Amino acid sequence: MGTEFECRLKFYRTACGLTQEQLAEQVGVRRETVMRLEKAQYNPSLKLAIDISRAVNAPIEEIFLFP
Repeated sequence: MGTEFECRLKFYRTACGLTQEQLAEQVGVRRETVMRLEKAQYNPSLKLAIDISRAVNAPIEEIFLFP
């Protein structure tokens, strides 16, 4: 499949007080996409990674950790 990675999105999302649904709405995806990202089952596009980074106010490289 794709490159394996660690996703710390849930940590940053909850620190911002956002639900999966709220974050999904802010970045223009379905809640299921956020859920799959948090389980590291989905590798985001660069645009989505940037949008998420801005929404949770954290650097991309701290949210998505690639070995």
